[in-house]
Amino acid sequence: MEGIVIKNTGSHYLVRCMDGAEVYCLAKGNLRLKGIRSTNPVAVGDRVEIDPAAQEGQPAYIRCIHPRRNYIIRRASNLSKESHILGANLDAAMLVCTINHPVTTTVFIDRFLATAEAYRVPVILVFNKTDRYAEEERNRMHELFLLYSSIGYTCCAVSATTGDGLPELKTLLDGKVTLLGGHSGVGKSTLINALIPEAGLKTGAISQVHHTGMHTTTFSQMLDVPDLSPGTALIDTPGIKGFGTLEMGEYEVSHYFPEIFTASEGCRFGNCTHTHEPGCAILEALQRGAIAESRYISYLSILEDENAERYRPEY
Repeated sequence: MEGIVIKNTGSHYLVRCMDGAEVYCLAKGNLRLKGIRSTNPVAVGDRVEIDPAAQEGQPAYIRCIHPRRNYIIRRASNLSKESHILGANLDAAMLVCTINHPVTTTVFIDRFLATAEAYRVPVILVFNKTDRYAEEERNRMHELFLLYSSIGYTCCAVSATTGDGLPELKTLLDGKVTLLGGHSGVGKSTLINALIPEAGLKTGAISQVHHTGMHTTTFSQMLDVPDLSPGTALIDTPGIKGFGTLEMGEYEVSHYFPEIFTASEGCRFGNCTHTHEPGCAILEALQRGAIAESRYISYLSILEDENAERYRPEY
């Protein structure tokens, strides 16, 4: 039997089979990605083959994962070399950001974007909670809009509570399987409830002490979006505190920052790391403001992930 994984609770998986039936499964112990130590060898969005339960009351088993078209992956923790796969076989990823309540930093945004670039997953940046922003916060949002739009990323401003911007967002999601990412508290569950009223996801409050979100989603699942084209779905994931990068070679990191990669054609050396070399077009572009300082800091932070001793930012 073949199907697609639509829910992952950590130890159990819900698979929607080709005939529409949904079957709870366990994973066989030998399921591992080649060369990658993963905390979740099976991810939502995976296309799998299962062995039906031998008899009633016994679990079915996932015995084979079909090759993935793409996926979004992150380092499981700052000290771990293991990975965690957020979702597989994606048409797009939607990073839900907030200027405040809580703050989404540009380093977090850029790490997510770089990882998506590495696996060729288009990203939509969605700035939520616009109804809560004062003038200063709105100005900051417009600055980020200009920055990321100029690089080529699609940006959208919404309020999940008032519905502002949702029609435009639905147009961007139509016909796609889209993964939702972001910190806890940015309003992913509220946004999903606005797009899929029958989902009825729990929503949480923001910590008044730390101004951060508290986890309400504890597992990943795929949800069909009604009133849009068949096949339109959202993959909801638990909130992420940090986004550790993985599998990025020292000389590859710049490839995942489109504006840095394009400008690097002017560097004197083909293996330029854009940190200290003479004739570096990136350092020159940074000085004249052609590349945003925030993006360069994010670039350095990923280099530090890969080689902490050689590349430690001085900012």
